[in-house]
Amino acid sequence: METSVLGAAGNALLIMLDPTRIMYLASGVVMGLVLGILPGIGGLVGLALLLPFTFAMDAYTAFAMLLGMAAVTSTSDTIPAVLFGVPGTSGSQATVLDGFPLAKRGEAGRALSAAYAASLMGGLFGALLMAISLPIIRPVILFIGSPELLALAIFGISSVAVLSGSAPLRGLTAAGIGIMLAMIGSDPQTGTLRWTFDSLYLWEGLPVVPAVLGLFALPELADLAIKRTAVTGALTMDVKTGMLQGLRDALRNWWLVFRCSWLGAGFGAIPGVGSSVIDWLAYGHAIRSEKGAESSFGKGDIRGVIAPESANNAKEGGALVPTIAFGVPGSAGMAILLGAFLIHGLVPGPDMLTKNLQMTYAMVWSIALANILGAGLCFAFSGQFARLATLRYTLVLPVIMSVMYVGAFQASRNWGDLYALLAFGIFGWTMKQLKWPRPPLILGFVLGAIIERYLFISIQRYGVDWFARPVVIVLFSISLLTLMRPVLRDVKQSGGWKSLISGFGQPKFHLSDLFTIFIVVALGAMLVQASVWNFSAKIVPMIVGCMAILFATLSLLNSVMRRSLPPALPNADEETAQKLHMDLQTDFEKLPPRVILKRAAIFFGWLLMFMGSMALIGLIPTVPIFVIAFMRVENREPWKIVLPMALGMVVFIYYVFDQALTIPWPPSILGETFPWLKMIPSV
Repeated sequence: METSVLGAAGNALLIMLDPTRIMYLASGVVMGLVLGILPGIGGLVGLALLLPFTFAMDAYTAFAMLLGMAAVTSTSDTIPAVLFGVPGTSGSQATVLDGFPLAKRGEAGRALSAAYAASLMGGLFGALLMAISLPIIRPVILFIGSPELLALAIFGISSVAVLSGSAPLRGLTAAGIGIMLAMIGSDPQTGTLRWTFDSLYLWEGLPVVPAVLGLFALPELADLAIKRTAVTGALTMDVKTGMLQGLRDALRNWWLVFRCSWLGAGFGAIPGVGSSVIDWLAYGHAIRSEKGAESSFGKGDIRGVIAPESANNAKEGGALVPTIAFGVPGSAGMAILLGAFLIHGLVPGPDMLTKNLQMTYAMVWSIALANILGAGLCFAFSGQFARLATLRYTLVLPVIMSVMYVGAFQASRNWGDLYALLAFGIFGWTMKQLKWPRPPLILGFVLGAIIERYLFISIQRYGVDWFARPVVIVLFSISLLTLMRPVLRDVKQSGGWKSLISGFGQPKFHLSDLFTIFIVVALGAMLVQASVWNFSAKIVPMIVGCMAILFATLSLLNSVMRRSLPPALPNADEETAQKLHMDLQTDFEKLPPRVILKRAAIFFGWLLMFMGSMALIGLIPTVPIFVIAFMRVENREPWKIVLPMALGMVVFIYYVFDQALTIPWPPSILGETFPWLKMIPSV
């Protein structure tokens, strides 16, 4: 068997080194890098776009191009995450927490270089894991059933204890909110419509893309507009120094890269656990395992960039394992890849591990070569990318915001995507200002539906016996210990349970407590509506909602009635007074609150104007109007800059999104009133 495996791997490498196949792989890599840079687009769109072009290709060439594109979107998505705090894809959310602060310090080149090196190493480790595990993986995967998958999802949720930083109660509340939001839509068990408010858009649930962009991208853009400056005043490291330093950082932390890569590849092989979860799991693992991480992560620690980036690129190799071995896609992208299997007459399963083993290892080599090419191209242009952080905000914001609206619309191509983007943006900005951790919310949002689905399957298939399965017991025990860690830490820091309880005194309200009260009221309203549903449809929402209200109430009492506060932060409540805040921090404290609120209102007003113009005249005609108005009103930019930028954005969106991706734009009032105007794109 060993000889046949090594022979198949060697023959596959020789086949993939054919110049024609390398050319197609490189073209897929370039497309993947471009799609990774564009916020909200991602590799899923690229796979769907490229699939029809593979009909006339041989299988080796087709999978080289498809996997070349899919493997590197999580390499280039680092660029907007580091430079502007905007996740290029859902897999770069955690990278923002330390990458963006590094860019603010003028070390964007270092952050980008470390991310590329970690991505390259992670991608190669992921491909290596796939190559090693494929011949022996079938018995392992056959052993894993719905109870184990449920336990793994709950283990992922337990990471909120780490991702909550110094606010464990708020983190648990945010995770509960995320799980509740994940259950919006038609209940898969009974068909009950849960919190849809008679909206067809909500029947299938809220998409992830608008949620991610709203929670993590819009708040950073809003803060940039409030400060009215560039991301950084100047690069503190020149391009060459920064690139070399980032490379040294990645090599020095090779053991962290190795651990997170295998973590990413392992979780990538679990169907339903996508990059939105994997990057946070890797980030949380780094906090728990790296020396001094709890005091430095979230403030510009290079290890906070290396950990999620190495896990992200490794996940593609892991996701291919169940796809090839069982025909069970490990991610949405792998589901599209199954279409390519059918097109080229390949049947996932035992044949891919026996008579088609050479084809299987060609896929392994495709991922490895794509990561090398992708990282090399990103290294070559990092210096130019790093300088983008020094541009004025009026040159950056209109471009990013225009592309972001198109990216958010990709989720389900419905007006609801844009409403969701704005709603999550306002909610995310409020959470950031009041120091509520956002990572637990998105983690709960992604894993909530998975937990509910596997819970019902486990109960229906195994009854209560699934609790006694060994893997379930181990994972549940680890999850419980992980969740209890912040509580035990607080008790220890307070000098025991008695000192913790005696620390409460007369109530003293803070303005930020109104947000907690709002959350309690909103969750209560959701539970009232859920109380009349079918038992199977309401049992999980009722349990999660009650627990979220309990955690929010305890957090409120902790804030209002806690007497003793650390002297270093006399104006902070107890939960936010500790040293670790697991989120980006605002850096415009010198501005008066009235100015901050006014500028924030202006920023979100621009978004409302954009949406209003879209509804009236269409998206593409709106883009030049928005770019011109924003640049002229906000900073009186000269016309010689404004007009080329407006024209360039129109040309870019028209050819990339209208012509190449053929997006069906939302109808406009003008287009519906005057049908002959529909000849103009997006009107």
